[in-house]
Parts: sequence; C-alpha cells; structure tokens
Amino acid sequence: MKKKIFENIKTIIYALLIALIIRSFLFQPFYIPSSSMEPNLLIGDRLFVSKYSYGYSRHSLPFSPGTSNKRFFDKKPKRGDVIVFKTPADNKTDYIKRLIGMPGDIIQIVNAELYLNKKKIKRNKLDIKIEINCGSEILNLNLFEEELPNGVKYLAVYRNNDTMQQTDEFIVPKNHYFFMGDNRDCSKDSRFLGSVGYVNFNNFVGKAEIIFFSNDKKKGNFFKFWRWYKSIRTDRFFNKIK
Repeated sequence: MKKKIFENIKTIIYALLIALIIRSFLFQPFYIPSSSMEPNLLIGDRLFVSKYSYGYSRHSLPFSPGTSNKRFFDKKPKRGDVIVFKTPADNKTDYIKRLIGMPGDIIQIVNAELYLNKKKIKRNKLDIKIEINCGSEILNLNLFEEELPNGVKYLAVYRNNDTMQQTDEFIVPKNHYFFMGDNRDCSKDSRFLGSVGYVNFNNFVGKAEIIFFSNDKKKGNFFKFWRWYKSIRTDRFFNKIK
C-alpha cells in the first residue's frame, strides 16, 4: 500500500515538473481579458504564447523570480509581432499588444494617423460593419487595414470622431520597444508613459501564436461547459495570430 502511494506521488511530481518545463520554456496559455486588441483578439480568446521566440528572461519562469536581469538565447522581435510582456510599472502584470516601434524609432499620431519615423503608416479603410467594445461601451468607429514598413498587415480600429488627434513624438530608447493595442482608442499601451510606456526587452514573455479556444462571456461562462453550445466561437479555434 505504501509503495503504491509513493509511486502515485512520484507520478504527480513528474507530471508537475513536465508541465513546469513546458510552461517555462515552450508554450504558455493566456486569456484575453479586455477589448484592447479587438478586432483581432476578442475577450474570451485563449491562446498559446511561445516562450522561446525571443529567448528567456526571469519573466519566462513562474512568479518572475529575481534571479537575473539578463536575457538568454535572445532573438530580436519583428515589427508587428503580437507579444505578451510584463508591464514596466510593476513587472508582474501581463499585457498583450502589437509591437510598433523598435529601439531608436520615432512614433507620433498626427491628425489621427499613425506616423513611424516621420512617414505615415499605410492604411486602407474597409467598408465593413463591425461591433467593437470598450468595456461596456460599444464604439462608433472606422476599420482600417494597416501595413507596417516590413509588410506586416493587420486590422486596426479608430473612433469616428478621432479622439486621439495629435501626440508628441515618442522616441524609443535603446533596448526598449513601443507597443499599441489594435483597438486604438481603448488601449492602455506605450502611449501612456506613466503606466506602461516603453517596454524593456527583458520584460518580454513570449509571442502570441495561436488561439486554441474562444468563448463569449456574455453568453456563458468557460467553466459552465453545459452552456458552451451558446458561447463557444468555434470559428476562432486554431486561428493563427497575425
């Protein structure tokens, strides 16, 4: 009897160790709690983030132990990547945004249009009706397909009344990056220097890769599986994140 209990404990320990290794060095699941990345990521999306995409830092490990301020086996990100990072304000909270500015870049919004290094980002207005949220508010907005200088295309939305008309220039410091949410008027991101600001490379957790599950919280809770038929969005399963 004792031997059987011991074997069961060993099995559990091995399983936990394997799960810890996968979570720390390969893939980690994340949940989308806000509308800041709509229309590309919706509240209720569950996705896998690759931990190896940019190498490893202390934030690759659970609870971000203060063992080192270095990054190991680092690989540089690409402009347009959707990335999970720890906010500089507390080094604990996970945010997910799109990488817009690289070290040394100049970012500015002029007349409600995004400029990168003094050049306007290409964008094409789409005549598509789409419902976008900001908390409990449904936004009146314009939908665009934007294209970054490296050819990455994605959807972005702006309010019809262009609430963010002008900004100062944001000059990205060395070893830091500038992030924005695709839901431009409902995203706390690098434009807000006091709360998010420029993100150090060591704060990167990983690259958002694929949606593996999605459910609409308004129609049913994830844990109430008997109501999944009303809330799950099967059309989003296994969608690659762009």
